Amino acid sequence: RHLRLSPQQSIDSAPTPPPPRATSTSFQATKQENGFLIIFPPRTWDDGNQRWAQQVSRAPSGKADVQQLVKLLDSKLQQKQAKPTGICPVRRELYSQCFDEVIRQVANNCAARALLLAEVRDELSRITAIYKVQYERGLAFGIRKALQAEDEENDMEQRISELEEEIETLRKQLNEEKAHNDENEQRQADETQVEQQNLSEEIQFLKETHQQYQALLESLMTPK
Repeated sequence: RHLRLSPQQSIDSAPTPPPPRATSTSFQATKQENGFLIIFPPRTWDDGNQRWAQQVSRAPSGKADVQQLVKLLDSKLQQKQAKPTGICPVRRELYSQCFDEVIRQVANNCAARALLLAEVRDELSRITAIYKVQYERGLAFGIRKALQAEDEENDMEQRISELEEEIETLRKQLNEEKAHNDENEQRQADETQVEQQNLSEEIQFLKETHQQYQALLESLMTPK
């Protein structure tokens, strides 16, 4: 996080002066200093044979600094194109840096109040982390459900296509059976018609034969 930092100082570059005699004022100052260091511990690193430390600036802040901080925050939000609403890591990081600077300014006057603000900051960070985990889990669950629904939709479309092909095959079979049935009915009708015609001709022949026999019989029985 980008905070106002004091110039880098080497821990080993100068001997540590003896502690001053404890007084009420120095005790309060020491307590204030300890509280400040608890909130903003110095950053230390080794460079060769020396250890360096970088501390957060203890420079006091006034109304002008607060106004400048607000302008800087607005400028950074626009520069980084942070989203005004919704989840935005960029906006959250910038506001977190701004909150740290506010805590630093408060810590110069009252370490206890700054510690309370730091606890609020940390609690907000924990809550945000929990919400982030829940959001990511919910998002992952939603993605899984969407993929599952897409797979089910693809399977359903494939099944529909198979059923349509099956229906088309059955329709063709039905048409073929219907045509075959029509042929059989026509053939049976033709055969029936031929049989009826043959029977009619046979009956007519028998009638004519019967008439001939009857006429012959009558002629034979008539006395001459």
